[in-house]
Amino acid sequence: MRRLPALIVRCLAACIPALGLLVAFGPAASASSGGTASAGHSGSDAPALAARVALAQFLAGRHGFDHPARGHLHVLGLSGQADAEGSSQSTNWSGYADTGGGFSAVSGSWTEPAANCSGLQTSVTSFWVGIDGTGSSTVEQDGTVAVCLFGTAHYFSWWEMDPTNVMQLVGYSVQPGDAITATVTRSGTSYTLALTDSTHPADSFSTTQTCSDCDNASAEWIAEAPTVLFGVTPLADFGTWSLNDAAATSGSVSGAIPAFTGGAVTMVDSSGDVQAQPGALSSDGSAFTDTWLRSS
Repeated sequence: MRRLPALIVRCLAACIPALGLLVAFGPAASASSGGTASAGHSGSDAPALAARVALAQFLAGRHGFDHPARGHLHVLGLSGQADAEGSSQSTNWSGYADTGGGFSAVSGSWTEPAANCSGLQTSVTSFWVGIDGTGSSTVEQDGTVAVCLFGTAHYFSWWEMDPTNVMQLVGYSVQPGDAITATVTRSGTSYTLALTDSTHPADSFSTTQTCSDCDNASAEWIAEAPTVLFGVTPLADFGTWSLNDAAATSGSVSGAIPAFTGGAVTMVDSSGDVQAQPGALSSDGSAFTDTWLRSS
Protein backbone atom coordinates (compact mmCIF):
# COMPACT_ATOMS: atom_id res chain seq x y z
CA MET A 1 0.00 0.00 0.00
CA ARG A 2 1.29 3.47 -0.86
CA ARG A 3 0.87 6.59 1.28
CA LEU A 4 -0.43 9.70 -0.43
CA PRO A 5 2.45 12.24 -0.44
CA ALA A 6 1.93 15.18 1.90
CA LEU A 7 2.11 17.58 -1.05
CA ILE A 8 -0.80 15.78 -2.75
CA VAL A 9 -2.87 15.81 0.43
CA ARG A 10 -2.31 19.57 0.80
CA CYS A 11 -3.22 20.02 -2.85
CA LEU A 12 -6.43 18.06 -2.39
CA ALA A 13 -7.38 20.21 0.58
CA ALA A 14 -6.73 23.37 -1.42
CA CYS A 15 -8.80 22.02 -4.34
CA ILE A 16 -11.91 21.16 -2.29
CA PRO A 17 -13.92 24.27 -3.32
CA ALA A 18 -13.15 23.64 -6.98
CA LEU A 19 -14.09 19.99 -6.67
CA GLY A 20 -17.35 21.07 -5.11
CA LEU A 21 -18.19 22.87 -8.34
CA LEU A 22 -17.35 19.85 -10.49
CA VAL A 23 -19.24 17.09 -8.68
CA ALA A 24 -23.00 16.63 -8.89
CA PHE A 25 -24.45 16.55 -5.38
CA GLY A 26 -28.00 15.45 -6.06
CA PRO A 27 -29.45 12.04 -5.17
CA ALA A 28 -27.96 8.99 -6.82
CA ALA A 29 -29.40 8.19 -10.21
CA SER A 30 -32.78 6.46 -9.96
CA ALA A 31 -32.50 6.47 -6.16
CA SER A 32 -35.52 6.41 -3.89
CA SER A 33 -36.35 6.03 -0.19
CA GLY A 34 -33.50 8.24 0.93
CA GLY A 35 -32.08 11.68 0.90
CA THR A 36 -30.61 14.07 -1.51
CA ALA A 37 -27.19 15.56 -0.89
CA SER A 38 -28.69 18.17 1.41
CA ALA A 39 -30.93 15.84 3.40
CA GLY A 40 -30.92 16.56 7.11
CA HIS A 41 -28.79 19.74 6.87
CA SER A 42 -29.55 23.43 6.81
CA GLY A 43 -28.40 25.70 4.03
CA SER A 44 -25.84 27.39 6.31
CA ASP A 45 -23.53 24.36 6.33
CA ALA A 46 -24.12 23.32 2.72
CA PRO A 47 -20.75 24.61 1.40
CA ALA A 48 -18.80 22.64 4.00
CA LEU A 49 -20.83 19.54 3.27
CA ALA A 50 -20.33 19.96 -0.47
CA ALA A 51 -16.58 20.16 0.11
CA ARG A 52 -16.59 16.95 2.13
CA VAL A 53 -18.67 15.18 -0.49
CA ALA A 54 -16.33 16.32 -3.24
CA LEU A 55 -13.27 15.08 -1.37
CA ALA A 56 -14.86 11.75 -0.57
CA GLN A 57 -15.92 11.23 -4.18
CA PHE A 58 -12.44 12.10 -5.37
CA LEU A 59 -10.77 9.74 -2.91
CA ALA A 60 -13.14 6.85 -3.47
CA GLY A 61 -12.13 5.29 -6.78
CA ARG A 62 -12.16 1.77 -8.14
CA HIS A 63 -13.03 -1.04 -5.78
CA GLY A 64 -11.76 -4.20 -7.45
CA PHE A 65 -9.38 -6.67 -5.79
CA ASP A 66 -6.07 -4.82 -5.95
CA HIS A 67 -2.67 -6.13 -6.98
CA PRO A 68 -1.50 -9.21 -5.08
CA ALA A 69 0.82 -9.05 -2.12
CA ARG A 70 2.72 -12.04 -3.50
CA GLY A 71 2.17 -15.53 -4.88
CA HIS A 72 -0.89 -16.96 -6.59
CA LEU A 73 -4.28 -17.61 -5.05
CA HIS A 74 -5.32 -21.17 -5.84
CA VAL A 75 -8.57 -21.37 -3.89
CA LEU A 76 -10.35 -18.25 -5.15
CA GLY A 77 -8.64 -18.20 -8.52
CA LEU A 78 -7.21 -14.72 -7.92
CA SER A 79 -3.78 -13.21 -7.66
CA GLY A 80 -2.79 -13.46 -4.02
CA GLN A 81 -1.61 -16.03 -1.52
CA ALA A 82 -3.75 -18.90 -0.26
CA ASP A 83 -3.44 -21.28 2.65
CA ALA A 84 -5.14 -24.60 3.36
CA GLU A 85 -8.24 -22.88 4.75
CA GLY A 86 -8.80 -20.89 1.54
CA SER A 87 -7.70 -17.50 2.83
CA SER A 88 -5.96 -14.97 0.59
CA GLN A 89 -4.10 -11.69 0.78
CA SER A 90 -4.88 -8.36 -0.87
CA THR A 91 -3.36 -4.90 -0.71
CA ASN A 92 -6.75 -3.19 -0.35
CA TRP A 93 -9.44 -5.69 0.78
CA SER A 94 -10.20 -7.38 4.10
CA GLY A 95 -13.22 -9.61 4.71
CA TYR A 96 -14.73 -12.59 2.89
CA ALA A 97 -15.28 -13.39 -0.79
CA ASP A 98 -17.20 -16.26 -2.41
CA THR A 99 -16.78 -17.43 -5.97
CA GLY A 100 -18.42 -19.88 -8.36
CA GLY A 101 -20.43 -17.73 -10.74
CA GLY A 102 -24.12 -17.08 -11.25
CA PHE A 103 -24.56 -14.82 -8.22
CA SER A 104 -27.84 -12.94 -8.09
CA ALA A 105 -27.94 -11.61 -4.51
CA VAL A 106 -25.70 -10.60 -1.63
CA SER A 107 -26.55 -8.93 1.66
CA GLY A 108 -25.15 -8.05 5.06
CA SER A 109 -25.69 -5.75 8.02
CA TRP A 110 -23.47 -3.92 10.46
CA THR A 111 -23.27 -1.20 13.06
CA GLU A 112 -21.22 1.66 11.64
CA PRO A 113 -17.82 1.73 13.39
CA ALA A 114 -16.29 4.95 14.68
CA ALA A 115 -13.19 6.00 12.78
CA ASN A 116 -10.26 7.04 14.98
CA CYS A 117 -8.81 10.01 13.11
CA SER A 118 -5.51 11.36 14.43
CA GLY A 119 -3.06 13.85 12.96
CA LEU A 120 -3.38 15.38 9.51
CA GLN A 121 -3.21 12.17 7.49
CA THR A 122 -6.08 11.65 5.05
CA SER A 123 -7.31 8.06 5.35
CA VAL A 124 -10.36 6.17 4.14
CA THR A 125 -12.18 2.92 4.92
CA SER A 126 -15.15 1.72 2.90
CA PHE A 127 -17.50 -1.04 4.13
CA TRP A 128 -19.58 -2.80 1.50
CA VAL A 129 -21.31 -5.85 0.09
CA GLY A 130 -21.26 -6.59 -3.60
CA ILE A 131 -21.36 -8.89 -6.58
CA ASP A 132 -18.18 -9.25 -8.68
CA GLY A 133 -14.74 -7.73 -8.18
CA THR A 134 -13.04 -11.01 -7.31
CA GLY A 135 -11.21 -11.92 -10.51
CA SER A 136 -13.59 -9.90 -12.66
CA SER A 137 -13.54 -6.46 -14.24
CA THR A 138 -16.92 -5.30 -12.91
CA VAL A 139 -18.22 -4.60 -9.39
CA GLU A 140 -21.83 -3.90 -8.33
CA GLN A 141 -21.70 -2.73 -4.71
CA ASP A 142 -23.03 -0.48 -1.97
CA GLY A 143 -22.20 0.44 1.61
CA THR A 144 -20.75 3.17 3.79
CA VAL A 145 -17.44 5.02 3.83
CA ALA A 146 -15.49 6.80 6.58
CA VAL A 147 -13.09 9.58 5.54
CA CYS A 148 -10.55 11.00 8.02
CA LEU A 149 -9.72 14.57 7.03
CA PHE A 150 -7.48 16.75 9.23
CA GLY A 151 -8.36 14.77 12.35
CA THR A 152 -12.13 14.69 11.76
CA ALA A 153 -14.19 11.73 10.56
CA HIS A 154 -16.90 12.12 7.91
CA TYR A 155 -19.31 9.31 7.01
CA PHE A 156 -21.37 8.67 3.88
CA SER A 157 -23.63 6.05 2.28
CA TRP A 158 -22.97 5.19 -1.37
CA TRP A 159 -23.37 2.80 -4.29
CA GLU A 160 -21.31 2.05 -7.37
CA MET A 161 -21.48 0.13 -10.66
CA ASP A 162 -17.79 -0.10 -11.53
CA PRO A 163 -16.53 0.73 -14.14
CA THR A 164 -19.71 2.48 -15.37
CA ASN A 165 -19.57 5.23 -12.75
CA VAL A 166 -17.60 6.50 -9.77
CA MET A 167 -18.85 6.15 -6.21
CA GLN A 168 -22.31 7.74 -5.98
CA LEU A 169 -22.71 9.36 -2.55
CA VAL A 170 -26.32 9.46 -1.36
CA GLY A 171 -26.40 10.22 2.38
CA TYR A 172 -23.98 12.05 4.61
CA SER A 173 -25.70 12.01 7.96
CA VAL A 174 -24.27 8.53 8.65
CA GLN A 175 -22.83 8.37 12.16
CA PRO A 176 -21.00 5.76 14.27
CA GLY A 177 -23.53 3.39 15.81
CA ASP A 178 -25.97 3.59 12.88
CA ALA A 179 -27.68 0.30 12.00
CA ILE A 180 -26.86 -0.44 8.35
CA THR A 181 -28.24 -3.13 6.02
CA ALA A 182 -26.91 -3.35 2.45
CA THR A 183 -28.11 -5.54 -0.43
CA VAL A 184 -27.39 -6.07 -4.11
CA THR A 185 -29.86 -8.17 -6.10
CA ARG A 186 -29.90 -9.08 -9.78
CA SER A 187 -32.64 -10.10 -12.16
CA GLY A 188 -31.24 -10.71 -15.61
CA THR A 189 -29.29 -7.56 -16.48
CA SER A 190 -31.08 -5.43 -13.87
CA TYR A 191 -29.32 -4.73 -10.55
CA THR A 192 -31.01 -3.22 -7.49
CA LEU A 193 -28.59 -1.71 -4.99
CA ALA A 194 -30.23 -0.79 -1.70
CA LEU A 195 -29.05 0.40 1.70
CA THR A 196 -31.09 1.03 4.83
CA ASP A 197 -29.78 3.22 7.65
CA SER A 198 -32.38 2.50 10.32
CA THR A 199 -30.91 5.15 12.62
CA HIS A 200 -30.78 8.00 10.09
CA PRO A 201 -33.25 7.11 7.30
CA ALA A 202 -32.12 10.04 5.11
CA ASP A 203 -29.03 7.98 4.26
CA SER A 204 -31.12 5.09 2.91
CA PHE A 205 -31.60 4.50 -0.80
CA SER A 206 -32.59 2.05 -3.51
CA THR A 207 -31.43 2.37 -7.10
CA THR A 208 -31.86 0.07 -10.09
CA GLN A 209 -29.12 -0.06 -12.72
CA THR A 210 -28.58 -2.08 -15.89
CA CYS A 211 -25.45 -4.02 -16.85
CA SER A 212 -25.34 -6.38 -19.81
CA ASP A 213 -21.72 -7.47 -19.42
CA CYS A 214 -21.35 -7.87 -15.65
CA ASP A 215 -19.77 -11.21 -14.75
CA ASN A 216 -21.80 -12.16 -11.63
CA ALA A 217 -18.77 -14.26 -10.70
CA SER A 218 -18.47 -13.61 -6.97
CA ALA A 219 -20.03 -12.19 -3.81
CA GLU A 220 -18.17 -10.14 -1.19
CA TRP A 221 -18.38 -8.65 2.30
CA ILE A 222 -15.44 -6.25 2.49
CA ALA A 223 -13.65 -3.49 4.41
CA GLU A 224 -11.54 -1.64 1.86
CA ALA A 225 -8.87 0.99 1.40
CA PRO A 226 -10.11 2.52 -1.88
CA THR A 227 -7.81 2.81 -4.88
CA VAL A 228 -7.44 6.26 -6.45
CA LEU A 229 -5.34 7.87 -9.14
CA PHE A 230 -2.33 8.06 -6.82
CA GLY A 231 -2.60 4.48 -5.48
CA VAL A 232 -4.28 2.85 -2.50
CA THR A 233 -5.38 5.28 0.22
CA PRO A 234 -4.17 4.84 3.80
CA LEU A 235 -6.69 2.71 5.69
CA ALA A 236 -8.69 4.70 8.27
CA ASP A 237 -8.56 3.22 11.78
CA PHE A 238 -12.01 1.66 12.14
CA GLY A 239 -11.20 -0.46 15.19
CA THR A 240 -13.43 -3.47 14.61
CA TRP A 241 -16.13 -3.92 11.96
CA SER A 242 -18.72 -6.58 12.79
CA LEU A 243 -20.53 -7.95 9.74
CA ASN A 244 -23.76 -9.85 10.41
CA ASP A 245 -26.56 -11.55 8.46
CA ALA A 246 -24.26 -12.33 5.52
CA ALA A 247 -26.12 -14.17 2.76
CA ALA A 248 -25.81 -14.78 -0.96
CA THR A 249 -27.64 -16.53 -3.80
CA SER A 250 -26.07 -18.32 -6.75
CA GLY A 251 -28.40 -20.20 -9.06
CA SER A 252 -30.78 -22.24 -6.91
CA VAL A 253 -28.50 -22.13 -3.85
CA SER A 254 -29.00 -19.53 -1.12
CA GLY A 255 -27.08 -19.45 2.12
CA ALA A 256 -24.43 -17.89 4.30
CA ILE A 257 -20.78 -17.49 3.36
CA PRO A 258 -19.77 -21.19 3.64
CA ALA A 259 -22.52 -22.23 1.22
CA PHE A 260 -20.14 -21.35 -1.62
CA THR A 261 -16.47 -21.74 -2.50
CA GLY A 262 -14.35 -18.96 -1.08
CA GLY A 263 -12.61 -17.75 2.02
CA ALA A 264 -11.16 -14.93 4.07
CA VAL A 265 -9.21 -12.05 2.57
CA THR A 266 -6.50 -10.36 4.69
CA MET A 267 -5.23 -6.89 3.83
CA VAL A 268 -1.43 -6.59 3.80
CA ASP A 269 1.00 -3.90 2.68
CA SER A 270 3.82 -4.35 0.18
CA SER A 271 6.07 -5.69 2.94
CA GLY A 272 3.55 -8.34 3.95
CA ASP A 273 2.59 -6.58 7.20
CA VAL A 274 -1.09 -7.09 8.06
CA GLN A 275 -3.25 -3.98 7.96
CA ALA A 276 -6.70 -5.51 8.54
CA GLN A 277 -7.57 -9.07 9.52
CA PRO A 278 -10.93 -10.88 9.30
CA GLY A 279 -11.75 -13.24 12.14
CA ALA A 280 -13.28 -16.68 11.93
CA LEU A 281 -16.86 -17.10 10.78
CA SER A 282 -19.64 -17.60 13.29
CA SER A 283 -21.01 -21.11 13.74
CA ASP A 284 -23.73 -20.50 11.13
CA GLY A 285 -21.33 -18.77 8.72
CA SER A 286 -23.25 -15.51 8.61
CA ALA A 287 -21.06 -13.24 10.74
CA PHE A 288 -17.45 -12.24 11.32
CA THR A 289 -15.43 -9.39 12.74
CA ASP A 290 -12.72 -7.51 10.87
CA THR A 291 -9.97 -5.76 12.86
CA TRP A 292 -7.86 -2.74 11.84
CA LEU A 293 -4.16 -3.07 12.66
CA ARG A 294 -2.35 -0.32 10.73
CA SER A 295 -3.10 2.36 8.15
CA SER A 296 -0.24 1.72 5.71
